[in-house]
Amino acid sequence: MVLPRFVFISSCTHPWGGSEELWAGAAALLAETGHFVTIFKTCVDPNHPQIRRLLALGCRIRDLHQVCLPHSIRLPRPLVRLTGRGPAQRAMRPLVRTHLANLNPDLVVISQGANFDGVAYGDLCRISGHPYVMISQKATDYLWPSDKDRIVMRSAFQNALRCYFVSQHNLQLTERQIGERLMNAEIVRNPFLVSGTPLPWPYTQDQSIKLACVARLETGEKGQDILLQVLARQRWRNRNLSVSFFGAGHNGEALRELARRLDLTHVEFPGFVSDVESIWKTHHALVLPSRTEGLPLALIEAMMCGRFGIVTNEGGSAEVVEEGRTGFIANSAKVGDFDHAMERAWAVRQQWESIGKAAGRAIRTMVPPDPVASFTTRLLDFVKSPASQENSYAYTHKQSQ
Repeated sequence: MVLPRFVFISSCTHPWGGSEELWAGAAALLAETGHFVTIFKTCVDPNHPQIRRLLALGCRIRDLHQVCLPHSIRLPRPLVRLTGRGPAQRAMRPLVRTHLANLNPDLVVISQGANFDGVAYGDLCRISGHPYVMISQKATDYLWPSDKDRIVMRSAFQNALRCYFVSQHNLQLTERQIGERLMNAEIVRNPFLVSGTPLPWPYTQDQSIKLACVARLETGEKGQDILLQVLARQRWRNRNLSVSFFGAGHNGEALRELARRLDLTHVEFPGFVSDVESIWKTHHALVLPSRTEGLPLALIEAMMCGRFGIVTNEGGSAEVVEEGRTGFIANSAKVGDFDHAMERAWAVRQQWESIGKAAGRAIRTMVPPDPVASFTTRLLDFVKSPASQENSYAYTHKQSQ
């Protein structure tokens, strides 16, 4: 029996990130079961553990920046335009189309870091008649497509077999941006990189509170500068509290310099840590002052470990956090609002352990035990059952289980 052939296209402009884990997990699972899997991705790092794993499983991986284009017009990251009006994009589109024609996949899975950075690939699939689904890992209130681009965006979404979003916020914002209700949309959860077993509450000899900000060091999205400004206020300087900024990114030095300039002695920057559970063995809560989000994986993982989050009302964070019971939500990504959210949390710090336990119980009702297996099953359903491809509007705003 000839097994179905899958193509995965990732338009994420980083070598790797949390938005890559869902498609990569599905690709690995399909490869492990003997399916033919080809991957097109930007910024491929051959030394990354996930890339090495996929290669070891027999996946073919092509770097969109380096393989699909002639040397004279290789693209720097990111892909600048999504409708192909620039010379490099005009050259790339027929090349990718040729690759797809040669591969003749039964299904193309397009994973976007946001919600319209990969719609050009969806448009290619629509034009060439290849069945496809689209994943959108984030949608930003202040970043809308142009009027011309939204035509391509709308068409790519409407003609997909399924459009997957990580939060209702992102889905509803996308619908506002394209001016249409997506009846083929579904909410999907990203895999969490922890065991899923709640951890013991960390006790410190000096009764100090240890908070962790787990995110890329990129202020435009993750807002660590907001948190530093809160910590510079006198009442936070006087409290027995420290904050560890876990992660790496292109604003790392700027944030370290800001912390020095604010003379903050109770913060540290340990860098990127692959063992997420090791963070929550020694820290009491997550602080995440994001300016924009899909549904932060760091929040899901913290809650799975029995820790709560102090977050902003961005993306889907408020969809999984109940104010005061399973976490604390700032009204906006502003210094004053985030200060108020932290103050509400501080006022009930004697209850933090029970709030963390409540967060752990709550998140298990919202996230399946194995999101990758659930998602992969959905993909296989599309290629195994012709009926599932007949009406792309058959499933309305469902949540994957």
